[in-house]
Amino acid sequence: MRQERTVQATIFEVFAQHEIGCELKAMSQWLDGQPALISLVAGDLRRQGVRETGRRGLPAESVLRCALLKQQRQLSYEELAFHLEDSASFRAFTRLPLGWSPKKSVLHQTIGALRAATWEAVNQALLASAKQDRLESGATVRLDSTVSAALMHEPSDSTLLWDAVRVMTRLLRRAQTLPGAPAVEWRDRRRLAKKRAQAIEYSRAELQALAAELAEIAGTAAERWCAQVDHYLPLIARIIAQSERRVLNGEAVPAGEKLVSLFEPHADIIVRGRRQVQYGHKLNLTTGKSGLILDLVIEDGNPADAERFLPMLDRHIARAGAPPRQTAADGGYASRANLTAAKARGVANVAFHKKCGIAVADMVQSPWVYRRLRNFRAGIEAGISCFKRAYGAARCTWRGLDHFKAYIWSAVVAHNLVLFARLKLA
Repeated sequence: MRQERTVQATIFEVFAQHEIGCELKAMSQWLDGQPALISLVAGDLRRQGVRETGRRGLPAESVLRCALLKQQRQLSYEELAFHLEDSASFRAFTRLPLGWSPKKSVLHQTIGALRAATWEAVNQALLASAKQDRLESGATVRLDSTVSAALMHEPSDSTLLWDAVRVMTRLLRRAQTLPGAPAVEWRDRRRLAKKRAQAIEYSRAELQALAAELAEIAGTAAERWCAQVDHYLPLIARIIAQSERRVLNGEAVPAGEKLVSLFEPHADIIVRGRRQVQYGHKLNLTTGKSGLILDLVIEDGNPADAERFLPMLDRHIARAGAPPRQTAADGGYASRANLTAAKARGVANVAFHKKCGIAVADMVQSPWVYRRLRNFRAGIEAGISCFKRAYGAARCTWRGLDHFKAYIWSAVVAHNLVLFARLKLA
């Protein structure tokens, strides 16, 4: 049985007088006033199919607090389990029941169950509190984009084919341990595949033949194995096809058709100017004067910044209920069409970092306002750097697209909650 909240806090809930302890206490006080968010977390945990009877699980409140602590301090699950047992301030923040010290497997299972939509709802509640406390009005905003890398190595035809061989060999080995599995002879071609990638076709044929026979066998283990085969075989077929097109046929495969990872098939190829090619997802961010991240969109593909200016502005207007009075953006967002549309939406001053042929008088009321907004826009660079460096947004360490989105949004919430606590303590 899993509780939503710890019924009664321990009398030993003491935070250290250190700066980190004071921040944790301020963060804890804000979380205490958000019971609706705990219900959202509890709903995510129930989606795992855990029964409401039996041994008590980690309370939903503690799961959310443990997730925030992990992201804020950039801890692994094993390190988080150690600090929760060792640190009085960390235990006080996470509201762990007396005598509980969750293992890393429990932390992994429960924290990984939280959805991106839940994290986004937490961020919206936090921004509402910031507006109520007059820490952030949303009247002056700035936009910029960055890239968050997926958990993958740099792709090449040879490494992708090698990954395909390793996956098929692993699945064939697991098939031998399944109860009732037929005796099928197969060869381990991993060494051969390093020299001859075409040997993958033989492994794929053997895997398909074995999958057809195991599909008739009942049992949970066999069903899980068949599900993995159904997931990987189409991806392996794409890797073989694109390798043939590139290497044998000399064809230039468009970036949108390329599969760059067998394990992270959702990853996009991101090229920004003359910078190094990155593999992950492009992020568009909106921040305010306080430095809080007001909005974030994880893009599909690599859309141009100019195409995303108005959608990001419309999202902000929909959430704030009114257009911002001033908007600043990087030069990549600049276009006369974007300027005209922003003015039509009620934005008084729109400053692009690079003019791109647009007169200053058309963008803002005066050159002084333009300089102020351009300098204000530059501040988002430091904010993005801190977001990526201190809160792990530079590279997602969770697997799968859904977990990628949850990871990025958890980093947003951790960044904003720490900044909110610091603004309250200032």
